[in-house]
Order: sequence, then C-alpha cells, then structure tokens
Amino acid sequence: MIDNDKAVHRTAKRAAAIAAAVALAGMAVTAGSAIAQAEAPKYGGTVEIGSVYPTISALSWDLADWNWKQNYDTGQVYEHLFAADLSKAKRNGGKYAFQADAWLPEDAIRGELAESWKWTDPLTLEVKLRKGVKFPAKPGVMEERELVAEDVVFSYSRQEASAKKIPTYFDHLSKVEARDKHTVVFRFKEFNAEWDYRFGWGYYSGIMPKEVATAGAANWKNVNGTGPFTLTQFVQGNASTYTKNPQYWDSERIGNKDYKLPFVDKVVLRTIKDEATRNTMLRTGKLDIMEGLRWTAVDELKRSAPQLQWSRWLSYTGQYLALRVDTKPFNDIRVRRALNMAINKQEIVKQYYGGNAELFAYPQHPDYVGYYEPLSAMPDNVKELFTYNPDKARKLLAEAGYPKGFTFKVQVCACSPDHMELLPLIAAYLEQVGVRIQIQPMEYGAFLSAMTTKTNAPGYMMNNGHTNPTTTIRKSFVSGQVWNASQWNDPKFDKRVEEAFELRDVGKRQEALRALTREIVAQAPYIWLPTQYVYTAWWPWVKNYGGELRAGAVRPGPIYARLWIDQEMKKKMGF
Repeated sequence: MIDNDKAVHRTAKRAAAIAAAVALAGMAVTAGSAIAQAEAPKYGGTVEIGSVYPTISALSWDLADWNWKQNYDTGQVYEHLFAADLSKAKRNGGKYAFQADAWLPEDAIRGELAESWKWTDPLTLEVKLRKGVKFPAKPGVMEERELVAEDVVFSYSRQEASAKKIPTYFDHLSKVEARDKHTVVFRFKEFNAEWDYRFGWGYYSGIMPKEVATAGAANWKNVNGTGPFTLTQFVQGNASTYTKNPQYWDSERIGNKDYKLPFVDKVVLRTIKDEATRNTMLRTGKLDIMEGLRWTAVDELKRSAPQLQWSRWLSYTGQYLALRVDTKPFNDIRVRRALNMAINKQEIVKQYYGGNAELFAYPQHPDYVGYYEPLSAMPDNVKELFTYNPDKARKLLAEAGYPKGFTFKVQVCACSPDHMELLPLIAAYLEQVGVRIQIQPMEYGAFLSAMTTKTNAPGYMMNNGHTNPTTTIRKSFVSGQVWNASQWNDPKFDKRVEEAFELRDVGKRQEALRALTREIVAQAPYIWLPTQYVYTAWWPWVKNYGGELRAGAVRPGPIYARLWIDQEMKKKMGF
C-alpha cells in the first residue's frame, strides 16, 4: 500500500527543492541565454534525449545506404565538410533557430572539417581541410590516424557508386580529387545551387574512413569518425549511446575563453514509441530534453512541470495524402482537386489542432524567405484547394465520370499517432462526397519500402521534410525521384527544375522556385494538409541550449557537443 501522507510529503519536498534550485539559479535560468552564455561550462554527466524521431530506431549505419535518418544516428560520429554556425543561434543574439530539417542559410554555414574553401574558377571548388583532425583508434577496425583528403574522396566516391543513391544527385560533378594531403578539389560539369548541401552538409555527405567500410559499415560496432562522440552501444528499439571522444578537435568560446568539446560524457538517444510514456519520462526528469511534443501534451506538462523550458516551432515536416497520378482515377486532375475541396482544412486547423497549425506551409516553409508565398498571394486555382467546397467537389467527380464516388486504399505509418488519428477524420470528409478509403496501417520499414520501391498504394499518407527550398520541389515532383510518392512525371517540369538549379543569381532562382511551387500545388498531386506546430521542452539544468535541433540535414551532433548538464542544479531540484 502507498502511504498517502508520505507521498504528499515527498511531493511537497520536491516542489520546495525545485523552487529553491530555481531561485539559486537566479538570472541564469530566468533571464535566458545571454546570461547563460556567460556561465562557465561544467564537464561530465549524461544527457538523456527523446529525439525528434522518437518512434523510429536507427535504420542503417552505412552511409552508402542513402538512408534519410543516417545523419541523426551517425552525425555525432561522422563529421561533414560544413555545418551550422551555432554562434548565430537566437540564444546567442543571432537570428536563426536552427530547427529546419535541412536548411542552412548561406550566412549561417561554417567550416567543420573544411578550414576554408574558394572557387578557383566558375566550375572548380577548392576545399582546404583542417590539419590534425584525428580518427580515434577502434579495436578491430583501425588505428588512430589523421583525417586526410583521400578520406573525403573515398566517402564521395563510395556514395556515388552506391546502387541506392538518389538519381541525379551528383550528376553536376565531373570529378573529385585530392590535390594534396589536405586539399580536395571538386570539379563541376555545371553549377548546382545545392552544391554545399549535396556534398558539404546534407543528408549524404558524412566523411567515413575506408577502414570502417572494410570492417563492415553496416555494423554499428564498426562506426568510427572524427566527431565529438563515439557510438558505444545500440539497442534496437530502445536507445543509441554515444560516449565522449577524447580526440575531438573542436572547442567552444564562452565568456572570451575557449573550452574543449564536448562537455557531456554521454549522449543517450531514446527510442520511445508510446507517446504517454515519453511525456511521463520528461515530466519526471528521466529525459533532459524532449525534442518533439504534440500540442495536446503541452498544457498538462506546463502545469505538472512548470520549470520546463519551451520552444514552439512550425514543423519542418509537411504532411499530405499523396495520390498516385499514374493510376485511375488520380490521373484526372478534376478528381485530385475535388478531393482537396472535399476536406474542410480550416476546420482541421481550428478543431483538430486547436489552432496549433498553419493551413498552407508546404511544400515551401514560411521561414524560406524569398521562396515562400503565403496563401493570400497565391492564384485562385491554388486558393480554391484550401477552401471547403463539397458541392464543387461532387460536381468535379461527376464530370470525371465518378458521380457515385469510388473506393481507394491509403497506406499510413503506424509510427505516427497524429496520422492514425487524423486519417479517419479525412475519411469522414471524403465520405460526404461518395469517396471511401481503406486504411492500411504499416510498420515504418515496410511503409518506407513501399514508397522507395514505387509499390505504394494509390493513397499514401505521409510526413515529408521540407528539406530546403530547392530540394522540396526536386525530390517530390521530379520524375524518378525516391520521395516522389505521387509518381509525378512531367518532362517539361523536370527541365524547369533543372534550369532553376543552374541559376547562380539568388533572386532569379527564388522567382523560378516560386513559379514551380504555384504550378505543382495547383496540379494537386497530393491532398494538401495543414502543417502543425511542434514543441521542444528541456529542463533548466540543460545549459548552452535554446531548443536548436539540427546543425545540418537532421544532424544534431554539434548541438549536443556544446550543451552541458548542471548536475548540481539537477540534484537540488530533486532529480
């Protein structure tokens, strides 16, 4: 039996301890990042993180598998040529939140393994590597040695030769070569606006030594890079554990003093499929950071754990129901547009999301200044898709030859609680115009495989990263691309995308991407759905952190290397 008096006493004691700790922390906790930045960092301890992908364990450790999540899983270990300049984060007085899944503004990129880089002519880029950067010794894999230019060439060449690579991804390059021990030269066939993203800081640009490939890159026990942490434990469906790399080269300047990184001894990324369990672990201090929380959990957590720090951000993962345009009836634009009009998207924003969503924020994200256009600026044929009009939907269906509607299958990932709840609501709207859906929940691996092998059902409900202003159009709507779930195929559209990528003038490129976005949205290869707001929460003992999520394409390693845990505060708060 539980002694209620003792339980109440323990609760009161912890509350008092929390209040005292917060008072001791004083301005450092309440005044925000400027004060926190002046604190001297504290080394040691473990940071426990519920990731922004909490339901999905690591999918592959081999960079040549071209897995989208690899930078989240390996980015603590494998470094890139470039990374986010975190000194320009909002908590440091800068203008960037560094939350986008794969968008680094040009003025917020720093050299990571690259010490410097320059264009020696319009189609030749020269990259100078940092000297003295070390791969640590890994028993059974490799001896300690310095990173050299041949490692960059090897990593690129292995990616380029992979049967799993994204089509056309490196087609703009003619050759990558080592000029000397610390100089890499990238020779271009033609300019590509995504050059830095594609081989410098993107999803598939990690630098891996050849010794790992020889030992077996798919085995987590062989993973070994120059990053701030080493991978020391992996339990499928449970956690990935990273331990401090004593050989790490980088430092952080705080209060006019340089401190060797990383600060924490360990980073543990938890895989927790149950949402309620994740929230409880955060509330009870078993998680120091929870990177992605649905709005439905926020009010209760703010009541039960008022000391939590918060960041609210518009998701960089758009959501939609892809309609395969290579199958009937979705080869008819009238049907696709009808299904969009049949759904009351304004009501979804207001009632389902409680106002915590934006009606129109995909495929371009509002943060992509110069590329994004609000719905109010869109042409009427786009605005119409976001206006509830079941009568016109029925009329269009009848014109297309479906006066009594039809039935189609929709695949959805069981890993997404939001989609599992939202899809029946969408089904109810569609039934009002005679369209019925058969819902097929799938585990993530099978769900992803269906799309990548182009065997997905006529309807495919998914989240998809905005990525960046150019990739969001290329990966989703250029024929043959992996993430093209609607199987959109328009050679003229493909050509215009290619031409936009070759534009060096940013203003002209933005204009071209705006036009391409307007066109593809009006074609309605998807049922466009609202983009929700997401919350990140962390305890005040997590220092040098302001809710940043990615320092490259879904890559948190440089962020984790710079935060520290005030273990004394944590203890005084009763945790």
